[in-house]
Amino acid sequence: MQQTLVIVKPDGVQRGLVGKILARFEERGLKIVALKMLQVSRALAEKHYAVHQGKFFYEGLVSYISASPVVVLVLEGHEAIGVVRAMVGATRPWEAAAGTIRGDLALMGLRNLIHASDAPETAQKEIALWFKPEELTAYTRDLDRWVNE
Repeated sequence: MQQTLVIVKPDGVQRGLVGKILARFEERGLKIVALKMLQVSRALAEKHYAVHQGKFFYEGLVSYISASPVVVLVLEGHEAIGVVRAMVGATRPWEAAAGTIRGDLALMGLRNLIHASDAPETAQKEIALWFKPEELTAYTRDLDRWVNE
C-alpha cells in the first residue's frame, strides 16, 4: 500500500470544506492513517515549500499556508498518490475538471484548497516533515479487502 500526504489549506478550513473533502477520499476507499489540525509556522512553511525557494510565487505560498490553520493527513491505499492527485485536479482551479475537488470547489489560483504529494519520494519526505513516525496508525478495516483485493 502506498501513502501520500494531503493538506487541506487555509481556504478549505475557513470555508468549512474539511469534512466534505475528507469524505471524498474515504468514499473512494482510501484510509486515513494520520490526521491533525495545526497553525503552520513560517519555519515549517518554508521547509515544505523549499523546492520553490527563489521563485516569484514562493513568498505568497509561505504566507498563504501560514495565514490560518490547516488540516494535514496521510492517506493510504493502492496507488494512493496517483489516485489522490487525480481526485484533487489541476493546480489552477479554473483548469481543473468537473468532478475533481478543485474543479468542484475552488476558483482562484493560490486558493486551490488542497495540497497532495506528487511522487513517492516527495510523499515520503513530506510525511516525515509533518508527522512523527508514531503519529501514523497502522490498522486494518474489513472494508480493505473489498476495496484492495
